[in-house]
Amino acid sequence: MARRCALTTVDNPFNPFEQFTSWFLFDEEKGYHSSAYLGRIARTSDQLSDEENNQEIERAIDEIIKYDFTNIYRKVTQQVATA
Repeated sequence: MARRCALTTVDNPFNPFEQFTSWFLFDEEKGYHSSAYLGRIARTSDQLSDEENNQEIERAIDEIIKYDFTNIYRKVTQQVATA
């Protein structure tokens, strides 16, 4: 089993893994733009493996949370089966 991480906010009632469209629309409507923010911080690449990109995404999420002075961001995780 592998673990995936996502960035969300404390007030978003939707699951970013299972209800992405609703989660995204709520996030954008509130002006958080979490996906874009994560995209600016995470240094992912097509040259990296999926596992390396997942590790980089988790690192970026941890960094966002570390410097979140408003205390609105949270990390959520999901276990996924590996091939």
